[in-house]
Amino acid sequence: QVQLVESGGGLVQAGGSLRLSCAASGRIFRINAMGWYRQVPGKQRELVATITSGGRTNYADSVKGRFTASSDSAKNMVYLQMNSLKPEDTAVYYCNANANRAIYYSPADYWGQGTQVTVSS
Repeated sequence: QVQLVESGGGLVQAGGSLRLSCAASGRIFRINAMGWYRQVPGKQRELVATITSGGRTNYADSVKGRFTASSDSAKNMVYLQMNSLKPEDTAVYYCNANANRAIYYSPADYWGQGTQVTVSS
């Protein structure tokens, strides 16, 4: 299996910054993309940012210019630098990886347990 462990969440005032980290481990042949999603109670999980193995990024409109996703492929890690945080960024943030467990396995999505980010006004 593939395990994802997030870290770096917490409580921050509006306008502040946080950096999330996610480490992937386990049986991994190839990671195709990693990213971050978030969810608040009563709402669907939504995309925040993704980054492909080639370094191409994609961001939700609501975070463009404030959040930056980066990765370290040698360490199977993905990061999310969050600046100018707003109360509406409050959510549980989940790490996602699309990976092949072995050369003959189809790619699959894997999820971390989530880390809480709370932005106070």
